[in-house]
Amino acid sequence: MTPTQDPYTVALIVGSVSQPSLNRRLADALMRLAPDAGLELRDVPIDGLPFFGAHMQSKDDYPQIGRAFKRAVDAADGLLIVTPEYNRSIPGVLKNAIDWASRPDGESSFPGRPAAVIGTSEGDISTAVAQNHLKAILTSQGAVVLGEPEAYIKYDEGLIDDDGTVTDAATEEFLATFLSSFHDLLDRF
Repeated sequence: MTPTQDPYTVALIVGSVSQPSLNRRLADALMRLAPDAGLELRDVPIDGLPFFGAHMQSKDDYPQIGRAFKRAVDAADGLLIVTPEYNRSIPGVLKNAIDWASRPDGESSFPGRPAAVIGTSEGDISTAVAQNHLKAILTSQGAVVLGEPEAYIKYDEGLIDDDGTVTDAATEEFLATFLSSFHDLLDRF
């Protein structure tokens, strides 16, 4: 980022509504690191979205809650999704948010939108399978998804403090590189 360049705004979606949430903790760490990468992350909550149904997708009476969610996503230069892995895929609440953002017909928020995916869990392969599914969904909707570096963060107790500080220098450096790579993708668009 050049000194005169404004930071890119990024809609940040955390695909978990669990309390506490390891992925919310990771999102907090990313929010702390983002300004150094020339990014401003704006949290876009998904926990208030009702379950999407085909009866809700009419352009004339698309629910206001869906329009508000879409405005928050559309107002940003890019999209960053932090996802846990539930049963080898993404959580239902995250898929529901994607369904809202892709409707009504002809008004999807995804075509041409730069996007990045990251996640954490305590398992050895972290959120690799969920991220694979999520990237396939986003790509099928026309988003331009960051390919490298892939970011599967194995969470160990104490990795991220309550204030979002990453306690492991190598992990912090990797997260900074991930955000910088996302900035580079945004530059291309």
